[in-house]
Amino acid sequence: MEKKYLNISEAKSKLEYYCAYQERCHSEVISKLYSLEISRDLHDEITVHLINENYLNEERFSRSFARGKHKNNHWGKNRIINELKQRKITDYLITKSLSELPDELYFDTFHTISENKWKTTKGSTIQNKKQKVIGYLHRKGYELDFIYERIRELEREEI
Repeated sequence: MEKKYLNISEAKSKLEYYCAYQERCHSEVISKLYSLEISRDLHDEITVHLINENYLNEERFSRSFARGKHKNNHWGKNRIINELKQRKITDYLITKSLSELPDELYFDTFHTISENKWKTTKGSTIQNKKQKVIGYLHRKGYELDFIYERIRELEREEI
C-alpha cells in the first residue's frame, strides 16, 4: 500500500480538526505531525497557523487538563503537575492551571475518595490496609502529609 503524503492545506485541515476535537498541547501536535509524516520544514508553519487561528493554546489546554483530571479521575496536584511537565508545559502555566482547583473542592474530593478507599480496602492487618490506601492516594497524586493525616483520622473513626 502506497503512503499518501499531505500537502500543507490538507495538513492544516487535519490538524485543525485534531485540535478542535479536544484541547491539545504543542507536544501532542508535534507528535501528530510526525505520525502523519509531514515534512519537518512545515511543522513550524502549521503550528503557527494553529496558534494564530486559536486552535492551539497551551494555557487553555493546561487549565482544562487540570480541571478535567481532578474532576473525572480524582487526581491530586502532584499527579497533575507531573503529567503537565511530561507534556512540556511551563511552570508558570502549571501554577496558573492549579489555581483552577479551589481548595474546598480539592479537599472534598480527597476526603471522599480516601474514605471510599478505606471502606472498600481489605487487609490482613490494619497496617496492611493502611499501606494499600496510602499507596492508592499517593499514586493519585495527593500530598503525603495530607494522606498521613487523613489515614490517622480514618483509623480513629474506625476504632
